Order: sequence, then C-alpha cells, then structure tokens
Amino acid sequence: MSRQERKNMVEFIFSVKEFDHQAIMYMTDEEIEHIYLTAYQTQTLLSE
Repeated sequence: MSRQERKNMVEFIFSVKEFDHQAIMYMTDEEIEHIYLTAYQTQTLLSE
C-alpha cells in the first residue's frame, strides 16, 4: 500500500469512526485496510 493510500484510508476512518490516533500509528497496513473496509461497508449499508 502506498503512503497516499494509507493516508486516505486513515482520513476516512477518522471521518466515520471515533478512533485513537495513537493506536492507529502502530497498526500494520493490513490492520488499517481491515478497519477501512469494515467502516466503508458499514457506511454503505447505512446510506442505503
């Protein structure tokens, strides 16, 4: 994952969920992607 992709995912996560900034700094790309996909799916279901 590129730095820009990670940055975009983190910004999205913060926009839709309360999340600890400190904790996210130590997460792997895979963990960030999992949280992003979960948040995105939840957001999509809520908007339907």
